[in-house]
This record gives sequence, structure tokens and C-alpha cells, in this order.
Amino acid sequence: MTRRSSQGGWVRRDRSVPTLVLLCVALAGCARREDEEDTPERVVQEFIDRMQRVHGDAQKSKLAYELLAAGAQANLDERARRASATVGRSVAPEEMLAPSRFYLSFQPRSWSTERGAEWAIVTAEGESPREQTRIRCVRERGHWRVVLDLPELPPIEQRDPTG
Repeated sequence: MTRRSSQGGWVRRDRSVPTLVLLCVALAGCARREDEEDTPERVVQEFIDRMQRVHGDAQKSKLAYELLAAGAQANLDERARRASATVGRSVAPEEMLAPSRFYLSFQPRSWSTERGAEWAIVTAEGESPREQTRIRCVRERGHWRVVLDLPELPPIEQRDPTG
């Protein structure tokens, strides 16, 4: 922006410093908000929300898959590899999330968390004292992820080639 000086000439008024300060303040606020949103409770709530929307939609199942801890992702990766070999087409790991097997036995009304540095247990409570479930979370690469307990896969049996 330019303005006329008291001596009659034009003076350029530089706004880059105030703009830079405002930008830094805004970015710090966004970073703080992002940190506040990256809580175990929020990740569990988001995972539940995403799973309820899957209904065979590959993109929505991928969004739910992304919130899983590495161990659960590795398990689903192996399941997808085996399914691909069986059906003769490429099956994505997120396709192994079966929305028909995922349901809420109660509507969570409140959330509480027991938390360590790299782990958390989120407790969802419903209307009655019997309506309670505990969901484990871990901190991986700076973000909270849901631990999904999946059965271990048995080793692949090899047939004896001599028969």
C-alpha cells in the first residue's frame, strides 16, 4: 500500500510484517486445534462414525482403515493378500472391514480415558451401567490409532508335492 508522506512524496507502507505475524498466530491456532482433535476419544468416535458409513463403499472403508493401528492394518493386509489369491482379483485391505460385522450394542452417552504416553483405553458408556465397552488406542507416528483385535491368521498349509 502506498500513501503520501508529509514531505509530499509517496511512501510505500510495508504490510508484510503484520501479515506474517497474523499468519503465524493463525497457524499456531490451527496446530493447537489439530492437537486437541487428535485425542484417543476423538479417534474412537471418528472410527465408529466412519464404520457406520461404509456399507460397501471402498473409499469410506479406506477412511476407517486409516484410523487403525499398524498391527490391525498388517492383519487386514495379509487377509487381503490371501483373499486376492483365492478370488483371482486384487482385494484391498480396507475391503476386509466388514460393516455387517460391525455394530454398536448401545449408543455411547459419555466417554472417559485412561491414558499413558503411548497408549490409551477409551471407555464408552451408555445409559445403563451394563452398557460399557473399552477400546484400546496407541500413539503411532504422532497420531492416535484404534487397536482392533482381530484373530491371528493360521499359517498357510502347503501340500506335499509328491502327494
